[in-house]
Amino acid sequence: MLDRISRLFLYLWGYGKKLKLPADVNCKAKAIVDLATGDQEPAQTGKNQAAVELGRLGGLKGGKARAESLSAKKRSEIAKKAAAKRWEKKE
Repeated sequence: MLDRISRLFLYLWGYGKKLKLPADVNCKAKAIVDLATGDQEPAQTGKNQAAVELGRLGGLKGGKARAESLSAKKRSEIAKKAAAKRWEKKE
């Protein structure tokens, strides 16, 4: 019980993950009371933790692997194109 109350107060003071609460004041008050009394648990994010880890792993090694697979000429072309885009005059 104390854990639920402490999580609720941390949420209300702006710490931790934000919970999606209704916009209507009365519904919001009921949702807060339900969370405080334990009638309703906060919704989970719905992300598969294994998939998140695999995606992060691919992201960590993706740029390095791509740079190793590209030739020097191709890397140079990509860099020139990126520099031209950065220095392009915007209206």
